[in-house]
Amino acid sequence: PFSLKYAIGARIDKGENLTADWLLSWFICHPETNLRTPATRCRDEFVALFRMRFDRRFPSGLKVTKPRKSLTASYRAASSEFQGAANPTVDGKPVPDISGLRKPVEIAQELADEVMNDLEKLSRVLGRNPDGRGSLEAHALLPSELWDVFPSEEMDRLKSWASTIVDRGVLVPLEEVIGRLEGETSEKIGKRQMTGAADALARLGFGLAPDPRFALRSPKAEEPVVLFRLGEPIERLEEVSDSYRSALIELALGTFVAHADGRIAEPERRALEDQVSAADLSDQESRRLRANLEWFLAVPPDMTLLRRKLKEVGQDGQAAMRAALVGAAHADGIIHSDEVASIEKIYKALGLDPALAYSDLHAGEVADGPRTVRASQPGRPGEAIPDLEKASGPKLDATRIAAIRSDTERVSSVLGKIFDVEEEETGVFAPANQSQLAGLDPKHGALVLELIVREHWSETEFGKICASHGLMASGALEVVNEWAF
Repeated sequence: PFSLKYAIGARIDKGENLTADWLLSWFICHPETNLRTPATRCRDEFVALFRMRFDRRFPSGLKVTKPRKSLTASYRAASSEFQGAANPTVDGKPVPDISGLRKPVEIAQELADEVMNDLEKLSRVLGRNPDGRGSLEAHALLPSELWDVFPSEEMDRLKSWASTIVDRGVLVPLEEVIGRLEGETSEKIGKRQMTGAADALARLGFGLAPDPRFALRSPKAEEPVVLFRLGEPIERLEEVSDSYRSALIELALGTFVAHADGRIAEPERRALEDQVSAADLSDQESRRLRANLEWFLAVPPDMTLLRRKLKEVGQDGQAAMRAALVGAAHADGIIHSDEVASIEKIYKALGLDPALAYSDLHAGEVADGPRTVRASQPGRPGEAIPDLEKASGPKLDATRIAAIRSDTERVSSVLGKIFDVEEEETGVFAPANQSQLAGLDPKHGALVLELIVREHWSETEFGKICASHGLMASGALEVVNEWAF
């Protein structure tokens, strides 16, 4: 608006620095501004946080270089019978024209992007529940800088409740956690709802296991979850190391095998705890991994869901999985038939021959032979009894597996594929029927994606595929060829 150009130009001409409100007004009115959903859905929070971030970065205000061009205003009637021009002044001097200045707008965009990123999680909660503003979950998802600006009397009660649960060392039903945060519960708790709960608790310094972003499955409403102390408030739980992802999936597999015989033997429990202690993780990630172990032991993984997650694991990943499974089965010194059956099932899910389970187990640390039941005693001279040898057979390459586990980037590329991270709202929504191939409509795009899985198709097969997508073969061929060239 002309009035805003005049007001800001007059301040610059006087040598005054711009405050957060002046820069924000300039930014919002600029034609090239990029404001995403969090800025509109969380308007009050956006404005308050923008002011804070601006004041932190520019304590004395933003100094703007005075432009050479002066502000002018002109008017021309549609009939061309009347026209006029004006050169506004302040204190008798021309007012600088800020229209061509780029740097202040770029600074404002940087600040706005930073603020919008920090408000995204709150925006998602309000998008899911428009009446949720003021709820415990929404307040907990505010950046901590805004907690004093938007106070909540219930926050202290929530912290006290979470501390009590952690101190008692008990698991709590997921529906109770959601009820505390949202004020009500539903029969079905979705992944986004649980993710919001985990993020809200993390802002208070408490963790929730399992975290749906990395779990093989999310718990049902009536199933227990683990609350634990993170050590400090965390705003981005999704940022974890490759080592954490790898350790979590191997821990899930190990606990599944340990559960196979219907009980967790003490040596098996110690082996799993040692596995957590041996992981090269930060203090916060170690806390999270230990809490997940507690949940895995209380609620064992489900084979159907494991099969879905493990189908696409590559050869290196399979080697790491086999090592973890065999190590878990050997932990208590006795390999039970139920454990063997469970390993066979996982091998089958990995696309391996289930018979490999036997050779891998025999290549482990438990000798396949008679056990010593009485200490040897000196006897009459004779032939010496040779030392007992471990069973021979195909062995896992320990060196290779150690390399896989130590190389976090490699492990991430192999095992990270297992985790199915749900696509979150970004504020810019793509149409549901949009083609994955630029330049093609959805039907032809889907046709091409189906055709490229094979090198050759017969004319009859091609016609059937086109028909399944609602297309005529000749027309589809012409469209695809034209798009390709």
